[in-house]
Formats: sequence, structure tokens, C-alpha cells
Amino acid sequence: MVTIKEIEADSLTELNELYRELTGAPAEPGKFADTFAAIKADSRYILLGAYVDGELMGSLMGILCQDLIGDCRPFMVIENVVVSSRARRQGLGKQLMTAIENIAHERDCYYIILVSGEKRKEAHVFYEKMGYRDEKVEGYRKHLSSH
Repeated sequence: MVTIKEIEADSLTELNELYRELTGAPAEPGKFADTFAAIKADSRYILLGAYVDGELMGSLMGILCQDLIGDCRPFMVIENVVVSSRARRQGLGKQLMTAIENIAHERDCYYIILVSGEKRKEAHVFYEKMGYRDEKVEGYRKHLSSH
């Protein structure tokens, strides 16, 4: 049975393993736990998990952003979408995306934005099936080195 719900601290080890699948390396556990606590304390962050028979098999994060354009409605940014390689093609990603979209509607978001790595073609097909459109914008990222 699949359950979509907010991730709690008892799932941190599983969540870090999902992120290892996504990025190739796990986060440092102590910093990961501290950052998780900060995210949980901030109502603008929504960290959802897809649990299959109690095991965390997918996750995504939505971040609510206030906006000063037009009627000043917020928008949502989606990040860190991942479904375990052991559970793909079972509808978990779709259930996660539908759940975060419902939350965005409840919070009166004007739109949802996400970015996906250029080489993640399978993910792009998935997002397009979910109704997201490639708007042909240029994306820029600057990595900041720590001092």
C-alpha cells in the first residue's frame, strides 16, 4: 500500500539514501539532520514522502515563495524529486506530484516551477505527462564555494 505524507525525522536514513541515488553521494548525517529540523520548522517548506508498506521509496520538496508581481500570489518551486530505482514505474512520482500540486492549490499558488538536469530525459517525459511544459527559458546556476 502507498501512503503519501510529510516526512518525519524517523525517515532520515532512508531519505539520505534516496538523495544518494539522486546525486551520487549521501549528505553528511549531522548536517543533514540539522537542516532537516530547520526545514520542518519553516511552514514554507513541504517535504513529502511516498511510503510503500511503511518504507520511504520516493520524495520531493516544495518551497512556497511569496511574489510581488500582479496580485501578489505565491508560487511554488519543486526540488529534489526522486523515486528509488527499486520502485520506479509504480506511480509513486505521479502521486507525489499530485499531492504537492494539491497543496499549491490550497495555498493559492499562481504557478509551480521546477528544473531538471538536461540529461534526465526520462524525467522530462514524466514531467510533460504531468502537464509541465518546457517553456524554453535559459536556466543559470552559480555554485558558490565556501570560504
